Formats: sequence, C-alpha cells, structure tokens
Amino acid sequence: MWFFSVIRFPIARAFVRDERASGKRSFPRRSILMATYVVGLTLCGLLSARLSGEEVTEGAYGTGLGAEQQQANGETRGPNIVVFLIDDMGIMDTSVPFLLDGDGHPVRYPLNDKYRTPAMERMAAQGIRFSQFYAMSVCSPSRISIMTGQNAARHRTTNWINPDANNAGPNGPATWNWRGLSRSSLTLARILQSNGYRTIHVGKGHFGPRGTEGEDPLNLGFDINVGGSSIGQPGSYFGTKNYGASGPKPTHAVPGLDSYFGTEVFLTEALTLEAKRHVAEAVRENKRFFLNVCHYAVHAPFQQDPRYTSEGVWPSKDAAAFASLVEGIDKSLGDMLDYLDELGVAEETLVFFMGDNGSDAPLGGAHEVASSAPLRGRKGSHYEGGMRVPLIAAWAKPTGGNAWQRSQPIAKGAIQSQVSAIYDIFPTILEIAGITRPKEHVLDGQSLSTLMRGEYDPDHRSDFLMHYPHSPHRSDYFTVYRQGDWKLIYHYLPNRKDGMARYQLFDLNKDPFEQNDLAIEEMDKVRSMIGFMKRRLDDESALLPMERASGELLVPQYPDE
Repeated sequence: MWFFSVIRFPIARAFVRDERASGKRSFPRRSILMATYVVGLTLCGLLSARLSGEEVTEGAYGTGLGAEQQQANGETRGPNIVVFLIDDMGIMDTSVPFLLDGDGHPVRYPLNDKYRTPAMERMAAQGIRFSQFYAMSVCSPSRISIMTGQNAARHRTTNWINPDANNAGPNGPATWNWRGLSRSSLTLARILQSNGYRTIHVGKGHFGPRGTEGEDPLNLGFDINVGGSSIGQPGSYFGTKNYGASGPKPTHAVPGLDSYFGTEVFLTEALTLEAKRHVAEAVRENKRFFLNVCHYAVHAPFQQDPRYTSEGVWPSKDAAAFASLVEGIDKSLGDMLDYLDELGVAEETLVFFMGDNGSDAPLGGAHEVASSAPLRGRKGSHYEGGMRVPLIAAWAKPTGGNAWQRSQPIAKGAIQSQVSAIYDIFPTILEIAGITRPKEHVLDGQSLSTLMRGEYDPDHRSDFLMHYPHSPHRSDYFTVYRQGDWKLIYHYLPNRKDGMARYQLFDLNKDPFEQNDLAIEEMDKVRSMIGFMKRRLDDESALLPMERASGELLVPQYPDE
C-alpha cells in the first residue's frame, strides 16, 4: 500500500493537467481518483514480490524514511519543501501575535494591529508558530546557517558580507569567513539536489562577495537561480528602474529579471511570478522541489509598494513604506499557497516562513523599545529585537491524509515556546525529507520535528549563542549567550552606545523586555554564564576580536580577572 499511497497523487495530477491544457474534462475528478486506486492496487500486487526485501536505491546522502514514504524505482522520497525567508523581518512585523503572557497565551501589541498580514494569519491557523525562535543579528550569517545547519560562530561568516570589501571591522578577526560559501561547501540545497529534488532559488542570495563562487547560488547546489547574487539589498524595487540596473546604484541591480524591465511590476511581485513559473515546471516534470524564496523585502531602501497604502497609520513616510513591503511579502505568501493548491501539490508541500534577523522597521533608536515593541532593540543590536524572528511551519494544505503528513503531523493553530534557532532548519528539512546527513558534517542545529507537533522536546538544546566580533553596527564586538531564561551579553570593547558595560544580564522570564540589568547584583550568575559561553565558543572554534595594535585576542574575561 505504501507504493500506491505515494503514486496516486502524481497519476491524478497528470490527468488533471491534461484536462487543464485541453480545456476539457473527459472524466470527473472523483472518477480519476478511483481509477488511480485501481491502478495503484494492481501495481502493488505486481510489484510486491519484486520490492519485498530489496534495498531501494538511496541518494548520495542516504534515506531515513519508512516504507510508506518511499517511492518506487529509487525516485525522490519526501515532500516538496518551501522556505520563505524575509529579509529584515522581525517577530513584531506582523498582525500575527507571537509573544506570550505568563500563562502561555498570545498577546496582541499595538504593532500587531498596525501591520496587515492575512496570509501569515492563515498559515499560523493551519500550522504552528514559534515564539522564541532566534536568528543571527544580521543577514548573511543567518542565510549560511540555514544552508549549513551550523551556528555563525562555527561557519565563521559572522557579519553581513560586503560585496566589494572585507568588512571585518578595525578589531575584527582577520580570518573571518568573508568569502562565505563555495562550490565545496556542503549545503542543504546540494544534499536535496543529490537526492533528486529540483532546487530553486528565487530572490536574495548574499552567500558570498562579488566575483567569488558563493556569489551565484548555482554553485551551491541550486538548479535554478533567479535574483540571487552578492548584493544584500536591491538598487530599486521598481520595474520602471529595472530593479536598480537603471539608477544611481547599478552595482546593486537584481539579476535575472530582464523580462520585467520597464514594467510596473514591483520587485516582490516579479520574484513571486518567477517562483510560481519554476514550481509549475517542476510539477509538470513530476519532480520534487525545494523552493528557496528569499525576498529582498523588507530590506531598505524603504520604497512604497504601490499596491498598498497606510496613510495616517505610521509616523513617517519610511515607516509607511516599510509596512507596504511587509504587506507585499504577505501577499506573495498567500499567492504561493493558493498556487500550490491550484497545481494539486499543496497537500504534499511543507512550508517554512521566517525572518533572517531582527526588525529594521524605521521606528526608533537601535537600542530602544520601538521597532520591535515591546521587545527592545533593532536589527544589528544585542537585544531581543535584534535577533528574535517569526517562524511558522505548516503544510500548504493540511489534511493528514497522505504519508508525509502522517509522518510529520503539525499542530494546527499552536504556539511553540521552546527556544530554537535558524540553524535548526537544516536538520529539520533533512529529517522530514528522509535524508541522512553525512556523518562528517558537524551540526549545531537539531530537528524541530517534535516541536512542530506541538510537543515539548526534552532533548532539544535550551541554549543559544549569537557571536558578532565586528563593527560598526547597531552594537559592536559582542557575544550573546542564552541558557534557559537567563541571557548574558558580553561586550569585548565596551563603548558609549552599549552603555560602557562589559556585562549585561537579564532574566527573560521575569523581564522579557530587558529593562532590568541584573549583572551587578547577580555576579555569581554572570560568572557561571561566562563559563558556559566560553565553552560553547571553544566548541564552535569561534574567532575572537583582537587588539588592533598588538594583535592580541580579546578573550572573554570573568568579572574578577
């Protein structure tokens, strides 16, 4: 029965596609599905003797799924995967409430009532959202963490990648991984590609600087690349400006969208249309697909998406433009969910929606309660607002009726409060796809499979490390270490914008908005947390900032040293 449970959907889709192409319906869809039952049962009987006890051909990295989820003749196992990654979208840039009260219930704050994200609301209702999901505080480190399953401290791309110059900073480690990923990098896309997936990248790449292998996602395991290059922001969101090719910043033109040049098509919409085109092609060819949709929105420049207006709601033109960018990516999400259903593959497609770092909404200072209110801080800062991002996981059409959904049920309308991080996406996708990672590849991430069921996972790590040994940014030369409810911030070179303190300590259970620094009165806890932080830095072979004159490493110090 396992063969039939998987093959009946492609057979039915083939009939439906032929009908759509001809504009005629030769049989009712129910009749088609009944026919597939008969064909499937017959094939099961014919093939059972041949397949019983016979090892199914594995992909380059192996398979881990049970028989019910395998396909015959060595074809790709596992569901379609869509990752929706939004640039600079923090946990409060949505109408979906992610933050919880003391009893674990979601709380709406003023920002939730200002943003309009109905597609995120729809996805949250049919899946699970994570209230304590962390990314790195800037973009390239997070993107490479998704691709490798490693923390930035380990893969050593600890800063955003300037396309044209090494931006380590005056005291930054000289050997940090400015060059990012390469052809030799083991990536999520490469593993899925080697196991038969059509791997599609649409949107921002930012995996490597200009002129390097990492500049082009095609070198990193993607079969298709539309829009990905070394740039971290678009020269323009407007088709009339050729997405930056015609304007003051041609070095930041978005590639691969020439057919939209001179049109009124906004960048977010153009990327959505391209994603739909390549997914449709994969479905026509009966190929499993991994779609990596990485919108340039909601990154600056804050240019108004003309499809949406928020006059009178926001305090500035930039803030209103930012809100329009949020609404545009939400429409993109809704359009993709609808299109997957139209193609007949929604039930077998798993979708992850997330941000790559904290909010950059132009609503206040970098260390204030403003852009991510009530959370403190903004993109690039060491506070929660700089690194807490939304994560929603859901089946595009949850029915529980196929092998993939039965193998990985996802709690509907649930909120998961366990701490998790962006490097957990890599092992999660591989587990659900039934692919065994190479043993020699070191992972910091752990599968979210149990958490996605809405359950508590006692084996999931409860600590989080965010290492930023660079400047200049909203915060400079710092490491954040969270263990349970306690959060330590270590400043290697204390300065005025960081309050001149070397240590900050917060109890996020009692003080989730980081208003009461306990470092002085809880010095024993500071010492303990520094010990754990140093061990994890050592375990991940993290690079440290250094004294400019002497080249001496700035090793984290205990308070009494």
